[in-house]
Amino acid sequence: MDLNSLFGVKDKIVLVTGGSRGIGLMIATGFVANGAKVYVSSRNKDVCDKVAKELSDKGPGKAFSVPADLQHLNEVKKLANEIEKREGKLHVLINNAGANWGAPFASYPDEAFEKVMNLNVKRVFSLTQACLPLLEKAASPKDPARVINIGSVDGMRVPFLETYAYPASKAALHHLTRIMAGHLSDRHITFNNIAPGPYESKMMAKTLKDFGEIIRSSVPLGRIGAPEDISGTAIYLSSKAGAFTNGATILVDGGSFTKPLNSKL
Repeated sequence: MDLNSLFGVKDKIVLVTGGSRGIGLMIATGFVANGAKVYVSSRNKDVCDKVAKELSDKGPGKAFSVPADLQHLNEVKKLANEIEKREGKLHVLINNAGANWGAPFASYPDEAFEKVMNLNVKRVFSLTQACLPLLEKAASPKDPARVINIGSVDGMRVPFLETYAYPASKAALHHLTRIMAGHLSDRHITFNNIAPGPYESKMMAKTLKDFGEIIRSSVPLGRIGAPEDISGTAIYLSSKAGAFTNGATILVDGGSFTKPLNSKL
């Protein structure tokens, strides 16, 4: 079997939430570059529209803007309905949209904890639930539909900063993915997590600015993640090569999980 057939995603219909920046944009860029039809979703319509146009101009695939604020259930349903109206099916759902919040334990706001858990866990469930009929329509025994949830290495270890809700939400997401794989994969859909380490993103910008050298030194490969590292993993999981990978959490962190920091940031 040739590599294009084994790892190809040409003409697949893909939805990437949080796809206008950071890891979501890296993933969306990789799919468009390999001929997929990608729907990019984020809260900001102007940014979403701009990114979709830029990606489509580069080709060879196409990108389309479908803005939505996924903190709200009605927006989740609206997004799924829009994909149904435009395509009638969905090959790959990438749940990447997420939130973070850092604060000392004693002053950690209740509303911040709620916001992080809602977007990072509850709305992943809500959107997957809303898109399930679309995924089933695209699925077949030899080429299942795919749900890829973007977790975090911090969902598998104690993080260096006091973020509390974020690592708890990612740990919950990792297990939620396994639960969905166990109960729903008989519909010819796979469910997997990607757990990234440090990458250039808006969420990580301040942390990398303040602690970049320490973070890089904590990665055995000596660098932070590149766009092709994360997009390549998502493409693998969406291709024939990844068709039998199910219920997995794949670390894409340069080995940082194996080398925890001893210094308190």
